[in-house]
Amino acid sequence: MRTINAAGLALIEQFEGKLLKAYQDVAGVWTIGYGHTRGVHSGMVMTQEQAEQTLQDDLLTAKGAVESAVGAAATTDNQFAAMVSLCYNVGASAFRASIVLRDHRAGSYPAAGDAFLLYNNSKINGVLKPVAGLTRRRTAERALYMS
Repeated sequence: MRTINAAGLALIEQFEGKLLKAYQDVAGVWTIGYGHTRGVHSGMVMTQEQAEQTLQDDLLTAKGAVESAVGAAATTDNQFAAMVSLCYNVGASAFRASIVLRDHRAGSYPAAGDAFLLYNNSKINGVLKPVAGLTRRRTAERALYMS
């Protein structure tokens, strides 16, 4: 399995942040550590070591999803890292259905890079709205993908 490069890991850590006590994100989803959501509930806490391990476990899922979805398409380390960051944030199903993946697999790399910018919305109170933090993240992912 491919590994995510240092730039991609730093991007994920920067935008996910690290909180050792469960909180609700802008969409109301319970989250802990570096953006971990599976099984998280109010009042949950974790140690630094647990946060690091959960990040590595979640990265394995995202890396595997990107690797299998990309298939034989030519992919640079930075493109892979940017797509793993997107997948980590939106989930494997959404990544597999993404315009980013479709354009990447077609070899339309500039279009794939621009498509990152389409994934800056979140449901807030039932309404899909652009989120400033997601816009910054997608801009950073696009820059990494295009470098």
